[in-house]
Amino acid sequence: MTKLSVNINKVATIRNARGGNTPNVKQFAIDCERFGAQGITVHPRPDERHIRYADVYDIKPIVTTEFNIEGNPKGISKSKPYGFIDLVKEIRPTQVTLVPDAEGVLTSNAGWDTVKNQEYLCDVVKEFQSCGIRVSIFIDANPKMIEMAAKTGTDRVELYTESYASGYATGREEAVKPFVEAAKVARDCGLGLNAGHDLSLENLAYFHQQIPWVDEVSIGHALISDALYLGIEETIHRYLACLK
Repeated sequence: MTKLSVNINKVATIRNARGGNTPNVKQFAIDCERFGAQGITVHPRPDERHIRYADVYDIKPIVTTEFNIEGNPKGISKSKPYGFIDLVKEIRPTQVTLVPDAEGVLTSNAGWDTVKNQEYLCDVVKEFQSCGIRVSIFIDANPKMIEMAAKTGTDRVELYTESYASGYATGREEAVKPFVEAAKVARDCGLGLNAGHDLSLENLAYFHQQIPWVDEVSIGHALISDALYLGIEETIHRYLACLK
């Protein structure tokens, strides 16, 4: 069964626009699980423009499913001299997803080069796994990069699905082909498989039909946007239906 992990960053973005605690990020995470989500994802960036490091501490005790923290292990919080690695090791989530975000990037826009960063990733993966944390590496649908990711000892890879989403409307068969190939390579390498970025109610079901062995999809922007029209309960139910 493919699990749905809801990325709640955009909820924090709305809150931060006005200050205070509306909407309540912690309560939103509770409600997502109550309505059927099988995981909660957060992606604290150094500038804390959405999820703040403090939010991660607040959310951890209330997550009853899986807690996934995304981010660049080289990241350092701007609010205090505290690193992403320190945060994750202290929180000890179910999973950490390593994302090579450059500072100031609007959103994640590339996977890791697991050839150039092989030694570094090996060290980071080992450090997190020594704390009992499952590790996933955010990666493009590139068989070579996936094969080299496997050599780091990571538990999973997360396929960066932006190109699938952008190509879906004009030719979904062609758009999904490299992801099916990449998913098969990951499976052959003994890796668990996650996917995320721009997956939506429009394109999720077809992606899942072609790669039904995906362990988890992490969805934020589209899901939160849909919730503005449908409500969060109905939205989560519709996304779960795409994964059946």
